[in-house]
Amino acid sequence: MGLLEETADEILAGAGDPWRALEEAGLTLVGVPEEAGGSGGGLPDAAAVLRAAGYRAASVPLAETLLAGGLLADAGLRAAPGALTAVSGEVEAVAARGGLTLSGTFLRVPWARSARSLVVLGGGLVAAVDPAHARISEGANVAGEPRDDVVLSAAPVRAAAPCGVDAAELRRRGALARAVQLTGAMARALDLSVRYAGEREQFGRPIGRFQAVRQMLAELAGEATVADVAVRAAVGAPGDPVAVAAAKANASRAAGRVAEIAHQVHGALGATEEHPLRLVTLRLWSWREEYGNETAWADDLGAALSAAPDPWNLLTGA
Repeated sequence: MGLLEETADEILAGAGDPWRALEEAGLTLVGVPEEAGGSGGGLPDAAAVLRAAGYRAASVPLAETLLAGGLLADAGLRAAPGALTAVSGEVEAVAARGGLTLSGTFLRVPWARSARSLVVLGGGLVAAVDPAHARISEGANVAGEPRDDVVLSAAPVRAAAPCGVDAAELRRRGALARAVQLTGAMARALDLSVRYAGEREQFGRPIGRFQAVRQMLAELAGEATVADVAVRAAVGAPGDPVAVAAAKANASRAAGRVAEIAHQVHGALGATEEHPLRLVTLRLWSWREEYGNETAWADDLGAALSAAPDPWNLLTGA
């Protein structure tokens, strides 16, 4: 664990209000250029903070704010203070006397009700819209995090500019962010399981000494490690669609198995309301589906390989 990740983890571990703590530490826009209102740094810095937030199962719009801040930076716009969320889809932009307005419908938008600004990607534009001008129908994912439906009807735009990023690229960025969060959550599930297996006694000895439990922990560690390797490789090559697809496919697939094994080790205790494992695995089950699950990204990989003149070189990066 690097210094930035350790710092973020310490902040989140002791924070009553994790979002405010991250904001006060200047970590909510890490990786977004300073000239765009961010804290500077690069994608590895943003990934370190995302991994820590995943490890702590922090209920914060961190990935969403980083994605939206990155879009604003790509368009030469400045990020406003506070939580942000990004959406993409078909929009109707109309130049009115008072300025540009946008209309469109967006489903299951993460943290829309909490955002100070909706960053809309569509029609070759990136636009910032005040959520007060949107009709928001509240929803949630399995973990209880906001996933809201948003309707804009001639909503006034705060700022807008052309941008070369398209919906597919935003999906790749979102998938990589979720994959990083998944690896953090899987690391926590492993730590909790190892600790519990060392503390819980059955037949006069810790259950971690039983061969069956050892095998489960070894498999859990293997799944988490393979996913982490793939995701770290993609963080180092975010412009490589194959690396990102492999990272999200690996992380989403491993997340389901990690959650299953962790609950097998913990028994009924891990499903109780107050146990930290429950918070972690609810996010594993939720995040694995968002921005494309393992099947969707495996299909993308298959299509890329089928279309490549040399599939082996594409697969291995040779």
